[in-house]
Amino acid sequence: MPFSSLWITGPTLSGKTSRLIEEFCIRGQQIQSPLNQIVSKVRPENSKSDIAAGTLGQCNNQIRDLQHSEPQILILAANAENRINLMDRISEATSEQYPYHSTTPLGFFEDEVILFWPLLIQALDLRGQFPLRLRPETEQELASRFWRPHIEKLQQPGISLERIIRRILDLFQLAAFSCTPTEEIGMILQQGFEEVGVGSPTPIEGFYANIVELLQHWRHWCWQTGFLTYGIITELYWRYLLPNSTYQQHLIHRYPFVLADDVDEYPAITCQLFDFLLDNGSIGVFTYNPDGSIRLGLGADPEYLAQLQKRCQIEALDAAQNLAQEIGEPIVELVVENYLNSYIYQLPTYFKSIQRTSRAALLRETAEAIVKDINLGIVKPEEVAIIAPGLDAIARYSLISILNHDGIAVESLKEQRPLISYPMIRALLSILTLVYPGLGRLVDRDAVAEMLVVLSQRSITTTTGEKEIDGQENLQKTNDIDPVRAGLLADHCFYPDITHPRLLPIQTFSRWDRVGYRATRIYNQILEWIEKQRSQQQERQLPNPIFLLDRAIQKFFISSYLSYAQLAALRELMETATHYWEVERRLQQNSQLQVTEAMTDEPVKEDLSSSTVEKFIQFLRRGVVSANPYPVRSIGHSPPAVTLATIFQYRASRKCHRWQFWLDVGSPLWLSGGTATLYGAPLFLQGQLGNCWTIEDTQKSDRERLRRILLDLLGRVTYCHSSSVNGSNEHRIYLCHSDLAVNGQEQTGPLLPLVYNSSSHTG
Repeated sequence: MPFSSLWITGPTLSGKTSRLIEEFCIRGQQIQSPLNQIVSKVRPENSKSDIAAGTLGQCNNQIRDLQHSEPQILILAANAENRINLMDRISEATSEQYPYHSTTPLGFFEDEVILFWPLLIQALDLRGQFPLRLRPETEQELASRFWRPHIEKLQQPGISLERIIRRILDLFQLAAFSCTPTEEIGMILQQGFEEVGVGSPTPIEGFYANIVELLQHWRHWCWQTGFLTYGIITELYWRYLLPNSTYQQHLIHRYPFVLADDVDEYPAITCQLFDFLLDNGSIGVFTYNPDGSIRLGLGADPEYLAQLQKRCQIEALDAAQNLAQEIGEPIVELVVENYLNSYIYQLPTYFKSIQRTSRAALLRETAEAIVKDINLGIVKPEEVAIIAPGLDAIARYSLISILNHDGIAVESLKEQRPLISYPMIRALLSILTLVYPGLGRLVDRDAVAEMLVVLSQRSITTTTGEKEIDGQENLQKTNDIDPVRAGLLADHCFYPDITHPRLLPIQTFSRWDRVGYRATRIYNQILEWIEKQRSQQQERQLPNPIFLLDRAIQKFFISSYLSYAQLAALRELMETATHYWEVERRLQQNSQLQVTEAMTDEPVKEDLSSSTVEKFIQFLRRGVVSANPYPVRSIGHSPPAVTLATIFQYRASRKCHRWQFWLDVGSPLWLSGGTATLYGAPLFLQGQLGNCWTIEDTQKSDRERLRRILLDLLGRVTYCHSSSVNGSNEHRIYLCHSDLAVNGQEQTGPLLPLVYNSSSHTG
C-alpha cells in the first residue's frame, strides 16, 4: 500500500534517519494544508525576488496563526540535540518546503498541555492561571519544602533525605511515562521490591503508602499553584487530555502524518499516542534500532514500542561497513558469555592497550598518546573520541588541560559542571551579599578576596607563538588586583557584619600605599559601584536581583573576552535566576490568594526580601544547577576538537569517530551502566508491571546493556577515506586501563578480557 505506515529498523549508522527524511519529502507532497501555500512563498529562492519584506512578515504571521490549527507533519526526535540535527538535515533536503512541527516526546506533551490548558482547568476544576514548568532542580527544592514535615516517615539508614526526595519524584515520573496511575505506585513497588522497606521505621505496606500519599498531595498542590513538572505534564496528558473528545478532534486534524526517529528511546505513553493517531487515519513512519535502547532505565520502553511494527510495513536496513559487523559478535561472546576464558579469541591489531598502575599515570599517558598521533598527522582532532563509563572532575580537568596545553581543543559533551564551580558565578553571588541586607553569614574574607580578583580581570592580546585553541586571537587574562593584594584588601577593608557586610574605603588600610596605583584605582571603582547599587536597593530602585546580576555582568565581564564555557555559565545563571524569581512570584501570589480567597485588581508586589536572595544563593551553592543553557550547542564555527564524553552521552549524541579511547576499561561501571538508571525503573516497563524484580533479572539486564553498549560503540568506529593529514584511513580502539581506580581499589570490570587479549598488540 502506498499510504501504509512504515517501520524502518536497522543497527547503528544504517541510514534510518536518511530514510526517514526521504519519507518526509514524500509525505510532505501529499499533505493538504493552507500552510503549504504560505510556506512556498517564503522559500529561500523567493525571499529576495518575488516578495517584499512586508509580505514576508505577513506570511510569517500567518504561519504562526495556523501552525496550531492546520494540518502539518509531526516530527519527533529522541532529544533536543538530535532534533536540531534532524531539522538541519530536513531543511537542507527540502528547503523548508513543507509544513511540519518538530519536537521531542516530552516537548510535545508540554506544548499540548499548555496549549489545551483551558480543557484541563475545566476537567480538574483548577484555578485560571497560566501554567509554569519547574526545572528538575527547582522541583526538588520545592518538594523538599513541601514534604519537610512528613519526609521523616521515609527515612532509611544510609540514604540522605535529598536522595529519598529525588527517588520519589523519579518514581512519579516513571509511573507517568508508563501510563500507571499514581495510586498504583505503592502496589508496584511492593510487588517488585519486597525488601526495600526493610530497615526503615515504617512497615513495608506503610512505607509505600506514605510514598503514594506524599505524591498525591504534591500533585494536588502543583495543580492548584499552576506548576508543571515532567511527571505532572505526562500524567495530565495521558490521563486527562488524550481521552478528551475535544482534544482528540484537534489532534486528528492537525497531524495526518507522524514521523518518529529512534522510537527505541521513547516512553510507553508515546505508543498510546501513536496507536490513537494510526487508529484514526494518520500515517506513521518510525525508525527503530534493536541494539539502541540508550534511555532504557530512564523511562524508555523499547520492547513496548516495538509492538508498533505489527501495524506497519517493515523495512530492514543493513549498516555500512564498520567494526560491529566485523568483530561485534566475537567481542560480545568474549566479554559477556565467556569472560572466564579470556584467551579464546585474539583481538585484531587495531585494538591497542594503554596500561598503567595508577589512574593519574593513565590519564597522562592517554592524553600524550592523542597529542603524539595528532601532531604526526595520523589522525585529526575531530576524529578522536574519549569515552568513559563515568567522568569525574579530576579526569575531565586532567585530559582537557593536557590537550589544551598542546593546542588541541576538547569538546566535552554535557559536562554538567556545577554552576557554583565558576569563579565568576561565586563573585556575582558575593556582590548580592554586599548589596542586600541580612546576608552577612553567606560571605567571608576569602569570598571577598576572590570577588576582587575576578572583578578586576581583563583580557590582553599576546604576541606569543602559542597555538590557537578556540579560533580566537591569542588572549591572556590579567588581574589588576592580584590574589596577594586582594587578600590584603579583604583583611583590612572588609567589614563583616550579619546585617550589613560592606567594603570600607581603601584608606582604612594603614599601608594602603603598598597596594599600588592600578589596584587602588580598580578597588575604588568596585567600591563605588557596589555602594551605588546598595543605595538604589535601599531606595527600591532595583526591581529584583536579576537586574543587579545583569548590571554586574555588563559592568565587569562583557568588555573582556569570555570563552564559550564562561558565556554558558553566565547565561545559565541568568536563566536560573529568572526562573527562580518567577517561581517565588507565583508562590507569593498563591499565598495571597489563600489569605484573601479572591483575586484583587491590585498588582501583587514581588517579594524582594533578603530571605529569598539567601535561599537563591544557598540553592546555587548546593551545586544542583549545571551550566547547560538553551540552545544545547554553540552557534557559528566550531574548531576541530577531541570529543570527551561518558558512554551514555556519546551514544545519545549519535556521533561517530575513527579513533576511540575507552577510558577506565576495567571499571565495573561498564556493566552496571553507572548512574544512567533511575531507581525502580525496571518495575514500570510494560512487560514487567506487577512482577517481582529478582537478582537474576538484574544480572540479565546488565549483560544485555553491556552487549548493546559494545555493539553500538563498535558500530560508531567508521571507515574513513584519506581523512587524515597523511591520507591514512586507519581505525583504532585504545583500551585504557589502570590497575587501581580513583579510590585506590583494584579494578575488576567485565572488559578486562579485552585488555588481556590486546596486550600483545600494544605498540
